Formats: sequence, structure tokens, C-alpha cells
Amino acid sequence: MHTIQALTFFVEQHEVLAYLILFVGIVFEGEFFVISTGILAHLGALNFWIALLFIFIGGLGKTFLGYYLGTLINRKWHNTRFLQYIEKRVQYVLPHFRRKPFWSIFLSKFIMGANHIVILFSGFLGIDYKKYLKAEIIATAIWAPGLLSLGYFFSYTAFHISREMWRFSLIILVFVIVFIVLDKLFGWLYQVFEEIYGNGK
Repeated sequence: MHTIQALTFFVEQHEVLAYLILFVGIVFEGEFFVISTGILAHLGALNFWIALLFIFIGGLGKTFLGYYLGTLINRKWHNTRFLQYIEKRVQYVLPHFRRKPFWSIFLSKFIMGANHIVILFSGFLGIDYKKYLKAEIIATAIWAPGLLSLGYFFSYTAFHISREMWRFSLIILVFVIVFIVLDKLFGWLYQVFEEIYGNGK
């Protein structure tokens, strides 16, 4: 209990830095930063709504930066192995990306590890910018409050089961592992659906 209070107090004392780290974390990672922020919001260390605002800003930063980097990569390193890797990765996770870019971009937001690559690939292929922004903004509007609330729920549940730091942390870890497994399952089911649907067309 005292350790949780100490953590909360430390984050409260460095609140501005915490929001800055959240912004940078969203640009370069995503899921774990948002869930962790939800946990800290429940514990009272961060404000839920301010955190959500920073998540949206970070998400938009990633949206613009990623697309620009994709176009830059296309101009500078068009035929590199790195680009071949990105294309294979996108085609593996979202096999109909070229045919259905809007839905591929939208759904990639909810598949861990897919969104960053899809954003880069969108810029690389020069996907229609309005369609790209629409898919990213709508997905972020669902993804951000959803994951933040999930972290809040994880913390709320863990806190009511046990207020001892090690038990609290263990429960959170179990929740995160379950989340990762379900996310991977969702990604796999989507691939299966795309293959069946695509082969049936």
C-alpha cells in the first residue's frame, strides 16, 4: 500500500514530465503507455481527461510523422530490403491492404505492432491522404479512450482485490498478458477472415 502511494506521489510531483513521456511514448509505441496511463489515472497520479488529450495529440503526431517518413523512404530508399520487409509484414497481417486501404489502416490500430508499419507503408505507397487521415482519426478516437479506460479498469479491479504492491502488480501483469493474447487472437482471426473472404471473391 505504501509503495503504491509512493509511486502515485512521485508521478504527481513530476506530472508535466509524465505527460511529456506519454506524448513521446504514444508516437513511438502506444498500447503499454496508454494502459499504464489508465492505471496511473485510477490511482490519482494523473488526470484522466488531460491524459486522454495528450494521447490524442501523440496519436496525431504519429499519424503525420509516420506518413511523411513513408513518403521520404519511398524517395530515398525505394528498393531496399527494409522496404521489402515492411511490405511482407503488412501483406501478412493485412493481405488486402492495397485493395481496402481504409479498413486496413483502421483495423491496424487494434493489432499490436501493426499500426506503425501500416502508417509507414501508407506514406510509402502514397495512399490517398484524406482517406488515410479519416481512417487514422476515427480509429484513434475509439482506440485512445478504449485503452485508457481498460488500464483504469485493470487498476480498479487489481486495487480492490489487493492493495499490497506485489499482488497489485501481479494482477496487473496477468491482465496485460490476457490483453496481449486476446489482441494476438484478434489479429489472427482477422487474417483468417481476410484469407477466406479474399479467396471467395
